[in-house]
Amino acid sequence: MSANPNSFATPHALDECRAVVRAHTAAFAAQHGRSPRCFVLTFGCQQNVADSEKLSGMAEELGYEICSAPEQAELILVNTCAIREHAEIKALSIVGQYKHLREKNPALLIGVCGCMVVQEHRRAQLQRSYPYVSFVLGTAALHLLPERLAECIVRERRIFRADESYAIAEGVPIRRESTYRAFVSIMYGCNNFCSYCIVPYVRGRERSRAPEAVIAEVRQLVAEGYRDITLLGQNVNSYGKDLGTGYTFADLLAELDSIEGDYILRFMTSHPKDATRRLVDVMASGTHIAHQFHLPLQSGSDAILKAMNRHYDRAKYLDILDYMRERMPDIAVTSDIIVGFPGETDADFEDTLLMLSRARFDSIFSFIYSPRKGTPAAEMKEQIPRAVQNARFDRLLALQNEISLAQNLPLVGTTVRVLCDGESKTDAGMLQGRTAQNKIVFFAGDIPAGEWVDVQIDRAEAFALYGTIRNEE
Repeated sequence: MSANPNSFATPHALDECRAVVRAHTAAFAAQHGRSPRCFVLTFGCQQNVADSEKLSGMAEELGYEICSAPEQAELILVNTCAIREHAEIKALSIVGQYKHLREKNPALLIGVCGCMVVQEHRRAQLQRSYPYVSFVLGTAALHLLPERLAECIVRERRIFRADESYAIAEGVPIRRESTYRAFVSIMYGCNNFCSYCIVPYVRGRERSRAPEAVIAEVRQLVAEGYRDITLLGQNVNSYGKDLGTGYTFADLLAELDSIEGDYILRFMTSHPKDATRRLVDVMASGTHIAHQFHLPLQSGSDAILKAMNRHYDRAKYLDILDYMRERMPDIAVTSDIIVGFPGETDADFEDTLLMLSRARFDSIFSFIYSPRKGTPAAEMKEQIPRAVQNARFDRLLALQNEISLAQNLPLVGTTVRVLCDGESKTDAGMLQGRTAQNKIVFFAGDIPAGEWVDVQIDRAEAFALYGTIRNEE
């Protein structure tokens, strides 16, 4: 290597790093009669899944073969989540299990990537207590994978520096997990700084991709036959604000909807304070946009919402929710709820239950609050005892289960269009798929994954529908 790669500053340095790694993988293949293998493990949200597809794509481009088990690999990449401490502890535990793999194969490279390692104390912990970890790579530096590998190969040293430039890297190769369902990141980072959330600290401030880059990627996916495309961002409703052109998420969605093809367009996640009526109007008049909206509420108490720094109240939330249902009566709305936030009184929690009864969500993702180091909420007084949190959580789930079942029951006897996902993970004799509203449907038949099928709903449960294929020949 003619120059040591200290940073990914220029395209020339990038090309040089790629050449070094490709030479290494080619030499391995010549010696062993096969390509070196890479195993990628993902924790966390859909954005992390999309990030892992880029890690896999880069590794494949560099000469690695993607494998399904860490025991097979010469390169292990663990893409971590930091949204809750439990996710970090689980990732660290898994990384700890790789120690024996490194002992068997001293040439094994282990990289820990993603949200967790942006935090300085976690990087220091990995460097100090996990001597078999080769390098770290944060959320805004994933495109530096060729550089990290080149440094490890040439210098034979461990790398734990932070390289979070927060510039958007286009053109990164992607190895998608599915041939019919795809995630497309349209923006990165978050400006909201909710008092409980670590995301702005580990993913940086909001950065929007150029509209033409997003449109080109979606157009290519449709041309390749992808049927279910989800636009991703920490707050997609804020898309375009940083570009300074007046171009909004509603504008982007309308342009994407105009692409001809047989596909469904989804997006997540949205912040209620930025959900506009124009966005709802674009959805209602669209051809390909799913009538599905994930709109995190977090709490039904105005006092708690203020303490969470959410910048909306119950009235504003219900105003946009009611407008969605007015314009799209068939829309499925899902939400997030946090139970046991610091200072949450019995009355505050009752307000949350009342909001669930009023909002009638199709389903919710519910969480018991846990402190995240570095966030304002972690330092708040009146932390709620775990026993109280658990009791409230149980009541919340019991109510939502009743509501989810009630939302699904009217679908019994109707016929819905389902995108088949193949064999059910829980019942080998059944297939499963999802409707445009993202409801899970189980049915028997012989339909390939990635194909549409009409299913008559025979039975409904709180979290799934069961039916029979119509007109199967």
